[in-house]
Amino acid sequence: MRYKSLGRTGLHVSVIGFGGSPLGNEFGAVDSNEAKRAVAAAIERGINFFDVAPYYGRTLAEERLGAALEGKRDKVVLATKAGRYDMAAFDFSAKRVRSSVEESLRRLRTDYIDVLTAHDIEFGDREQIIHETIPEMRALAQEGKIRAVGISGLQLKMLADVAVRAQVDTVLSYCRYNLMLRDLDKWLRPVLQERQIGLINASPLHMRLLTKAGAPAWHPAPQAVKQAASEVVRLCGENIATFSLAFCLDHPYISSTLVGISNAAEVMSNLCALEERFPAALLEQVDQIVAPVKDMAWGTGRPENHDSPN
Repeated sequence: MRYKSLGRTGLHVSVIGFGGSPLGNEFGAVDSNEAKRAVAAAIERGINFFDVAPYYGRTLAEERLGAALEGKRDKVVLATKAGRYDMAAFDFSAKRVRSSVEESLRRLRTDYIDVLTAHDIEFGDREQIIHETIPEMRALAQEGKIRAVGISGLQLKMLADVAVRAQVDTVLSYCRYNLMLRDLDKWLRPVLQERQIGLINASPLHMRLLTKAGAPAWHPAPQAVKQAASEVVRLCGENIATFSLAFCLDHPYISSTLVGISNAAEVMSNLCALEERFPAALLEQVDQIVAPVKDMAWGTGRPENHDSPN
């Protein structure tokens, strides 16, 4: 395993992070004992960064991760979130942030959280996030209940703006750096790197577009993006998932790339990416396929928080 510093937090995280959403049955039923085995296998093989949220499985993922980490809490950097609780249930108020943390601590069976992330902030009011949500998270840090304050979302320009104005410690970005989409390097990474803010990447498979199974029915990407992704999958063949993750792991500033994991076999398959390098000639072919849909994302959250085209 390789490790990197997470910005200026003082935390050192594995370049492959354990994405906990599958533990909440978000992509199909997961056996609780298998979930425990997956967590144990990840820790045994050097994965120390675990990310979860109350939203995943509507608290089930936190419950399962907490149970799996009993006796192992000191071996991991534990991240959870606050602010999102259901598909359309968001509350970024100071009162709810505080109660959310207390609930998460109980479910995770710990007395502190390493990284607390305001979850999908583009669904909230920007000024509330900056002037109420983040200050309450800082107060919780002063009390020793959390160590680092972060934000997450899809909309890069909002993430950059809030990161600077609220002086956060970490940013979690998803679907903006992988084989299909890399505008994170244009809009977000330079801002964070200049200020030594930790950067976490998620969805290296572009929310399952870069898999043999292809796009799930709910995927929000434009049809042209889905079609290009299917061509990339055909080009890369059976190694598409490993190549996709390996590509993300080579980023010079991202500290950890989160991968959703539901069983021990997936732990082992993801570790293969540590030994891979995406072939340069193959990447050129991928870039040719992706060129017509280059940097094509989609809107999420409040319209005023969407990335503008320029």
